[in-house]
Amino acid sequence: MYIRKLSLLNFKNIAQADLELAPGINCFTGRNGAGKTNVIDAVWYLAMCKSSLAMTDGQSVRHGEEFFLLNGEYLSDGGRHETVTCSFKRNGGKTLKRNGKEYERLSEHIGAVPTVIVSPADIFLVSDAADERRKWLNSFISQNDREYLNALIRYNHALAERNRLLKQLRSAAQGDLLEVFDMQLEAHGRVIHAKRAETIEKLGPIVARHYRAISGDREKVELSYRSELNGATFGEVLAAARDRDIANQFTTSGVHRDDMVMRIGGYPLKKYGSQGQQKSFLIALKLAQHAIIAEETGERPILLLDDLFDKLDASRLEALITLVGDGSFGQTVISDCNHTRLTSILDNCGARYTLFTVEEGEITEERREA
Repeated sequence: MYIRKLSLLNFKNIAQADLELAPGINCFTGRNGAGKTNVIDAVWYLAMCKSSLAMTDGQSVRHGEEFFLLNGEYLSDGGRHETVTCSFKRNGGKTLKRNGKEYERLSEHIGAVPTVIVSPADIFLVSDAADERRKWLNSFISQNDREYLNALIRYNHALAERNRLLKQLRSAAQGDLLEVFDMQLEAHGRVIHAKRAETIEKLGPIVARHYRAISGDREKVELSYRSELNGATFGEVLAAARDRDIANQFTTSGVHRDDMVMRIGGYPLKKYGSQGQQKSFLIALKLAQHAIIAEETGERPILLLDDLFDKLDASRLEALITLVGDGSFGQTVISDCNHTRLTSILDNCGARYTLFTVEEGEITEERREA
């Protein structure tokens, strides 16, 4: 799938823009703060109903205005035309329409326009706690798996109720009341664990392959799934933790404690990976996500590469551009503050691309190749 036309009105620092994007590589260059990332965020908004950044809808409205409007015209890999419109009014809230029909629930749109983003913010997947990696994994799987999404919603509800009950208990003798929630956690947790294990097993070899391509086969990386359920049933895990849960007044074991483990050369990526290695790993992870979504849906996601080129050396940059420029990844949207560097790498790789420059929210097309 690719976005053919993108229109923005009062979105962040962009007053108005109507862009025609190519099905291959599209590049946006300009100084920091010019609005490059805002274009990429607009594409993400139309796919996920929210910003890719830590911003509210209201913060995405241009200063001095009362609303923003985004519109995208798409063509699927199967030749299907789609139109998605997202609007937000400060006093009226957010609406999302697909082919002119408004969604009752925004969550119904997730997965309709498959999109994968790689941005500087992704470093939290390496540097932050396990809950950030779980959030990413949950979002990834939920886009194309309603069973997983439903299990996750119900698990989190049962977990909240169990934790509320634990705050009221004073001894293990009162623990029988927990059994109803234990049964719910076990039923939904089994689904979550199985789906996560399957997904990470698929991701692992693809991440390793893409990392080898980006790094020039200089390091070996691994991705694995850490879960208490890998070696025991959920019922056994909950039973073993019962006294501890009552003492701590919250649920100390379960799939809400799982982690996605990243290693380089057999060692933790967080501790032993350089900034370039960490960023290369994250790119490989997102490219693997792209591959799995394409395989499962039959639609190649739009690939968004936002401000990636810091902390990557020239050889890794060229390897990445060569990888995404061969046509197999479909549409790619790239932003970079260094116009000369980006175009030089693209030209050296022989990649065809459309080039836009961004200056104070004004977007100009400079170059288009057939």
